[in-house]
Amino acid sequence: MAVNIVEKIDDLVLVKNVIISVSNKAGLEKLVPGLIEQCAGVKIYSTGGTYSSIKEILKDKAGKHLVQVSDYTGQPEMQGGLVKTLDWKIYLGLLSETYNPAHQEDIKRYKAVGFDLVVVNLYPFRETIAKSGTTSEQARANIDIGGPCMIRASAKNFIRVGVVVEPRDYDLLLSELKKHRGKISLGFRKQMAEKAFEHTASYDRAIADYFAGTDFEKVKSAYKEIV
Repeated sequence: MAVNIVEKIDDLVLVKNVIISVSNKAGLEKLVPGLIEQCAGVKIYSTGGTYSSIKEILKDKAGKHLVQVSDYTGQPEMQGGLVKTLDWKIYLGLLSETYNPAHQEDIKRYKAVGFDLVVVNLYPFRETIAKSGTTSEQARANIDIGGPCMIRASAKNFIRVGVVVEPRDYDLLLSELKKHRGKISLGFRKQMAEKAFEHTASYDRAIADYFAGTDFEKVKSAYKEIV
């Protein structure tokens, strides 16, 4: 299998394009204005309920700074929010390498942007299964797909992209941006990538453990009709 071995990267990356897609909206009221303050002209790409929350926070500034992901990709969200960010232009923007000419040509050809920062947290799977009476269908419905994909892509490309998966790290992010005048350092990106991979590994472990410990009869009982 052929892989790209990168030899040249940047220490400091200017944050111009950010994806924010969060299940837990806590802290957005501080994070979003902080991004606008520290990163002049930043564009925030978002989906669904997160988009609505950010639009309310930004008010008259939304037109300048906020972009709906479906407008960027040209693809509508699937009913139920099942497919929102699983799109070529999203992952082109997450995985492209700064000094790879072929990648940069792809960015231009498809009128894409390179994403510098991703802020994502996941559907509340653990919280759902912890509730008394939760069915396997309710558990299944709370398995996040797009979020872990974006987290892993961003963490893999920490040589260019920052990723934040916990609201408790928003202050750390804003401090980093203030320290470096709207930029994030390689050290910060690597630190956040470590947390990101641990986060998705733990999330998947919880899902695997739940279904391994759930009797098949309980799974079947969650559905009114099996044809």
